[in-house]
Amino acid sequence: MFYLTAITLGLALGALCLGIFISLRIFNFPDITADGSYTLGGVITAIGLVAGWGIVETLILATVAGMIAGTATGLIHTRMKLNSLLSGILVMTGLYSVNLAILGRSNVPVPFDSASVFNYLQPFAERTYNELLTLLIIFALLVVFLTWLLKTDFGLSMRASGNNPNMARGFGVNANFIKVIGLAIANGFIAISGFLVVQLQGFADINMGVGIVILGLGAVIIGESLMNILGWTKMWIRIGGVIIGSVVFRLIISLVLSAGVDPIWIKLLTAVVVLVIVGIPGLIPSIGKRIKLE
Repeated sequence: MFYLTAITLGLALGALCLGIFISLRIFNFPDITADGSYTLGGVITAIGLVAGWGIVETLILATVAGMIAGTATGLIHTRMKLNSLLSGILVMTGLYSVNLAILGRSNVPVPFDSASVFNYLQPFAERTYNELLTLLIIFALLVVFLTWLLKTDFGLSMRASGNNPNMARGFGVNANFIKVIGLAIANGFIAISGFLVVQLQGFADINMGVGIVILGLGAVIIGESLMNILGWTKMWIRIGGVIIGSVVFRLIISLVLSAGVDPIWIKLLTAVVVLVIVGIPGLIPSIGKRIKLE
């Protein structure tokens, strides 16, 4: 059950990883806004559920709030010509105060009997199994949606703007506008992740997003490394691989914790795991040649 809970949390963080995939892989934009927009989605969810809002209204508001945060980062970057990292850091810093103002205090618990997206499907007696099933359905829908989006004319414009903005402009694409919309979509996904995690853990915390972008980055790289090793290059498989990477990342952390590592080292452990994973793509070619020769 310990590892099943880790898989469930990994799936809940899958939307975060999809958002980072959009910003990092489509636009080559290291978006630090994720730390703030993830928390924003979570605090809006907690306050909404405590106030008795319906789950659909809460989801829409959390997603729209995340999209507004992404739009702010995009506009600062494209209009004011600030560096991508600095743009994200400025918005993330501002969102800390916004999130604290919405939350009212550092931590807000969600009532056990409040509305939840996990209450709709309950074929199993064990709650964790029901949560897992719900998350699998949610992310199947998200993968289908994102795959479809990236194959539309707008999605192709996103990919072109990220790969070569000058070429995209030559074909009449407003690269700056596309980037702003793309970052809005990415942070909307990230806010959805906060929406899901708060319902899973039963509370929202002002510091719940600290360092979350590192986790998302590690998950994206794990997923892409696995897909490259297996030789699977189709878009929907790459997108699904990002969520698999999120689950694998959480399992790695859980495995180390279950081995008796003190939880105070969890942040250092996360950084080391990501560092090792980042080095995998550079090591794979040599490893592949070595295996082939042997």
